[in-house]
Formats: sequence, structure tokens, C-alpha cells
Amino acid sequence: MAHFTFCWELGGGLGHAGRIRSLAQPLSACGHRVSLVLRDLVLTRKLLADLKLPSFQAPVWLHRTAGLPPEPASLAEILLACGYLDADALAGLVDGWRALFTLDQPDLVIADYAPTALLAARSMGIKSASVGAGFYMPPAHAPLPPLALHGELPASRLAAGEQRLLASCNAVLAAHGAAPIAHGADLLVGDHPLLCTWPELDHYGRGGASTWLGPNLPAGGGIAPEWPQGEGPRVFVYLSRNGEEDGACLAALVRQGCRVLCYAPAIAAGKAPPFAAPALRYARAPLALEQVFAQCELFVGVAGESSVTRALLAGVPVLLMPHSAESFMLARRVRHLGAGINVAETSRPHDWDGMVRALLGAPGYRAAARAFAARYADYRPVEQACMLAGRFEQMVA
Repeated sequence: MAHFTFCWELGGGLGHAGRIRSLAQPLSACGHRVSLVLRDLVLTRKLLADLKLPSFQAPVWLHRTAGLPPEPASLAEILLACGYLDADALAGLVDGWRALFTLDQPDLVIADYAPTALLAARSMGIKSASVGAGFYMPPAHAPLPPLALHGELPASRLAAGEQRLLASCNAVLAAHGAAPIAHGADLLVGDHPLLCTWPELDHYGRGGASTWLGPNLPAGGGIAPEWPQGEGPRVFVYLSRNGEEDGACLAALVRQGCRVLCYAPAIAAGKAPPFAAPALRYARAPLALEQVFAQCELFVGVAGESSVTRALLAGVPVLLMPHSAESFMLARRVRHLGAGINVAETSRPHDWDGMVRALLGAPGYRAAARAFAARYADYRPVEQACMLAGRFEQMVA
């Protein structure tokens, strides 16, 4: 039997832990040794508790990096702000990962947005694979693509960010006698990149020649949805970031006659809600999403990969309020698909009522979502997870 170590270093929310859960289960069921190195041991505890796998705290950057632009131009600038600006600082993070791997002795390191884990594995000659959505799985053997959140970016800025990233990485690799990397993408994809999305939802809009493995959607738990009484359309809202416009959006949904079921972790934990009305109900715990999307007519959220994919697979149009470069790029792809509205691409002040009316009344949005659902009607997440587990086994055979 082999030993697989799953690593999550960057990014927030439960999507990373959910993907790790779906992939760790079949490996563990086959008798392999599996361990987890996680960015957040507390938020993920309930989600992963039944796996009964050893879990370790990931070495993560805890400091503020000064002197970088406020909005990143590429993944290179995101990583520079996470410890990669200075080779000595990066060496400290890599030493932490190397110490973990020395104790854990993995046959394969599997990274879910864990570039420093991949760098450490490379420095030790440990085989590695990367899994995840398009954003942190950029095209291999090429310069990192621009995020281009607000128009065109100077090529000189992109090149400078990538060269600074490579300088830090290669200095650390050289210190351990390991071969250098030629592109920033090499840092993120490891030995075996496994792109877990579909072309329509790929953040970079890369061509169809890539190998599309479909999204990782862990088997759902959660409580059954309880909708407010009435006759209006049912709308599911997921608020994870406590945005300043959350209340305005909820108020518009109620004004448009919707019955709104909202889950917000902060509100479930006791924070005061931004808006209250008889037609609005706040869930006390995470919901069974398959049931929710089978029953609702509209989804409103922050453009998380898992929730957006589940909504579209159910043929449900979406209203998206992105909060980061990753979520903005996904929301833009959904807008191109015609299945939803990206609030960040609309003018201010936002016409919340108009957006809600359009998504519920204009047939094009629902038609685009249903066409997406029809294209992938045969997709089975459990089968995908078992297929990926088989690939991991082949990598260490």
C-alpha cells in the first residue's frame, strides 16, 4: 500500500477541504495510508472528522508584505505577497514543509493550491500531483497568464512579477541541490497536473485541447432546506464574506416577491443579519445543496467554484458577487456563458431589483443554465473521484 499526503496551503472557504475529502475517501477505502496537511484545522474539522485521518497544520505565511500593487496582475504577484518576495522568507516556509514530509514520508504529495508543498516536494525528489480548478492550475510550460481584472496589463509588469517569483523559487531549489523551474506555472502544477473543471468554467478560458476532468463535488451533507411560506420564487443565497451590499441584495429579493433561504456562517454563529423580513429565512447550519438547487429558481452567492457548478448542473441561473480575483474571473466566465450576472461588471449604484427581475424573468439566463446542465447530465462526482484515485495509484506504482 502507498502513502498519499494531501496538502492545502492558500485560498479560503471549505471548497479545498471538500475536494480533499472526496479524493481521500476512495484511497483510504482501498487500504492506502492517507494524511492531510491543511491551512485551517478548525473550519474543516466537522467536514473531515469522519475520515479519521491524521491532520497537520500547513506552514503558511503569517506576515504582511509591503510594496506590492493593491490588485495582483497575475498569480505571480499573489504568491509574492504570500512569502515568495524574499528567498530567505520562502526558505523558511519550505523548511516547514520539508520537515513535515520527513516525518510523514509520503509516496505522493497531492496539492490543492499548495505551491510551497510542491516546491518542497521537488526539493526532496518526492513525486507530486496537483488538483483543482483552473485559477491555480495555469497552463503548464508557459508564463503565468494575466488576471486582467481591469483592462490590459503591461507586459513588463507581468514579466517582472514572474522573474521575481522564479528568482526566489530557484534560489531555494539550488540550496537543496534540486533542478530549477523555468516558468511560474511549473511551481503550481507539480509533476502531474489534474485540471478539475470544464472549459466553460475555466478561469483562463484556455482551449479545448486540455484534459478536462470535471469538478470535484463531495457528497453532500447538511440539513434539509426549509423555505419561507408563500407563492414567490425560491432563491438560495450563500453569504460567506459579510459584504457591505449583502443587505441591499436581500432587500431587493424580498421586494421582487421572492422567498429567500440564506446561509451565512457568520450569521449562523450569532452575528446580526443585515436584513430581516418574513419572506427571508436564515439557515442555522450548512444546507443539503443537492436538495436546495433542485428546489430553487435562482442562486445568489460569492462565485465559489463548488456552489456555482452545483447551481448550473441543476439548471439554475446565478447572481454572483465576487470578492477576489479568482471569484471575479469565474463570475466573468458565467456571464460569458449567459447563465448569470456578475455584479462586479455592472455599474454603480447597483440596480439590484433590475438584476433580480432579469434573472427570474428573462428566459435566456435559465435557458443557458439548463443547456449547461444538459451537456453534463451524465456526470457523476463519485465516479470522477474514483478515477482520480486510480490515477494517483498509477503515479506511485
